[in-house]
Amino acid sequence: MGKTGFDNEKYLRMQSEKIRERISAFGGKLYLEFGGKLFDDYHASRVLPGFKPDSKINMLAQLKDQAEIVIVINASDIEKNKVRSDLGITYDLDVLRLIDAFRGYGLYVGSVCLTQFAGQPSAIAYQKKLESLGMKVYRHYPIEGYPYNIPLIVSDEGYGRNEYIETTRSLVVITAPGPGSGKMATCLSQLYHEYRRGITAGYAKYETFPIWNIPLKHPVNLAYEAATADLNDVNMIDPFHLEAYNETTINYNRDVEVFPVLRAMFEKIMGECPYKSPTDMGVNMAGYGIVDDEAVQLAAKQEIIRRYYNTLCQKRQGTADDEQLLKIELLMKQAAITTDDRPVISAAKVKAATTGEPAAAMELTDGRIITGKTSELLGASSALLLNALKALAGIDDEVQLISPTIIEPIQNLKVCHLRNKNPRLHTDEVLIALSICAATDEKAKLAMEQLQHLKNAEVHSSVILSQVDKNVFRKLGVNLTCEPEYQTQKLYHK
Repeated sequence: MGKTGFDNEKYLRMQSEKIRERISAFGGKLYLEFGGKLFDDYHASRVLPGFKPDSKINMLAQLKDQAEIVIVINASDIEKNKVRSDLGITYDLDVLRLIDAFRGYGLYVGSVCLTQFAGQPSAIAYQKKLESLGMKVYRHYPIEGYPYNIPLIVSDEGYGRNEYIETTRSLVVITAPGPGSGKMATCLSQLYHEYRRGITAGYAKYETFPIWNIPLKHPVNLAYEAATADLNDVNMIDPFHLEAYNETTINYNRDVEVFPVLRAMFEKIMGECPYKSPTDMGVNMAGYGIVDDEAVQLAAKQEIIRRYYNTLCQKRQGTADDEQLLKIELLMKQAAITTDDRPVISAAKVKAATTGEPAAAMELTDGRIITGKTSELLGASSALLLNALKALAGIDDEVQLISPTIIEPIQNLKVCHLRNKNPRLHTDEVLIALSICAATDEKAKLAMEQLQHLKNAEVHSSVILSQVDKNVFRKLGVNLTCEPEYQTQKLYHK
């Protein structure tokens, strides 16, 4: 475990060079649709070990003197309070988070664009909020028959009706809090307005997955399909690229299906289409960063299993359906893997069966399996965390890192004053208690120093964990899966 399969520095170098080339190819102005996550691409870091979650933003920071950011958000997503499942915050709040994060890297955020704007009250209120914070906000409107009614779309009543986003840099990065926000439509609308003003500009697309220059059924590309099972994305050979260049490349169904429409739009806007295939539109160099294909394949197969369990839990919670689950099961067959290929699953199940209570297991990066059980003082995840830290520090398993005299007052606070019905300590509470003990106890201090070594460990829980515990594991860089079962039969679970 933990073997590097991806050369991050090589990737950053090639990626920034490719984007500069594309800017020059279009006469000095490029609208770059940025897909996926810019700051926290943990999916990429899991399936491409060695890829850093902030690789994309660091690459973009190399171009900060040329770059301007435009964040787009679908007005309907604002109205529906759509939530980013990985962060647990709504899309409108994530836009504010993104603005702060971009600025933290010295990148210029020029504006926010509200797409599919149809007078939604929440979107209007949101625009006022952004403007009160000093942000420029633009509105783009629904177009009847989009994307197939090209005469209407590429006209004064289509793209021409959208507000023109004023930009000042040669590289305009169009990004969003999530899929379906309207990034591509915003790019094409801007091209329409630019060409009407006599300004030469181009469009390119930057998405890490699927990786176009590895095989169709490579586990990394299969893992992308598993990650987008809810969107029903399907990887496929790009037929346009094959016809134009007699070269097999990989794209996904939505881009392939819409390419004839995009080609017609480009021809109407620019006079000719600059691309012969969907693959041509991309500027992704991730495939060239793979230096150990075996390590990458192994990591991607593990990700598919994790996605399977995540979907099982979502189905249990009513946020996923059988179709998504069946799709990932098919991907597992294509990758020739089963749940037995994730050792922590059987370890957690055995521990739970032995104790008759919820349990959890962790596989450390050196391959050791550690377990944790439920007790009167600690939940299974909290016990597991302490046991793992003791194992990493070489501390005997019988040693108590946190005295019951410290745990009991915390339990009393939770139950008697904060009205929490569960007295057991969550993982965040255990870490706080351990950090207090570390001030006077050398073994507790040694255990705290091991937290950094939990990164990339694998954990499986016999029950669905609370959001608090999920967040702690995520922040520690631990890859978590859960059985699709709740600890109790209650209908309400926080």
